[in-house]
Amino acid sequence: MSQKEKGYIQVYTGNGKGKTTAALGLALRAAGHGYRTYIGQFLKGQHYGELEAIKNLSPYIVIEQFGRKGFIHVKKENPDEEDIKRAHIGLEKCRKAMLSRKYKIVILDEINVAIYFNLLTEKEILDFINQKPEEVELILTGRYAPESIIERADLVTEMKEIKHYYQKGVKARKGFEK
Repeated sequence: MSQKEKGYIQVYTGNGKGKTTAALGLALRAAGHGYRTYIGQFLKGQHYGELEAIKNLSPYIVIEQFGRKGFIHVKKENPDEEDIKRAHIGLEKCRKAMLSRKYKIVILDEINVAIYFNLLTEKEILDFINQKPEEVELILTGRYAPESIIERADLVTEMKEIKHYYQKGVKARKGFEK
């Protein structure tokens, strides 16, 4: 398989804004070339603008959310069983999508945060990565990427916050952050 056909593992992490946006941009670019992308959003169950936009890009981009409605407040110690269950169901849906070979790209959005909050283990994600078909591009987003995931990745981008208008009290804005 040539380098152009091979699928790589990318990680977008860090405390800055733009991890999900970068992953969605990649999906948009791929759709422009006729490639299909599956996006599994962990911890997210609320409505975001990308959900509406992606409806217009079907069948090139498919998105599913595995979190609860509203903003999730997960506890690092003793997370809620419902959140753990949803994360495992989501991981299995992503695995099925990845192994189907219907998708050139599979995005696990906020998966690093799901690991950080003990909804999934690093081992479960490393096992998932090890099942990746050679031609599938795998994107893992979210702050707190574990070192084991970073080491396994082919490309790692850290979004670093330098300045953010949240610090001035600006709330999440429709079309920009949600």
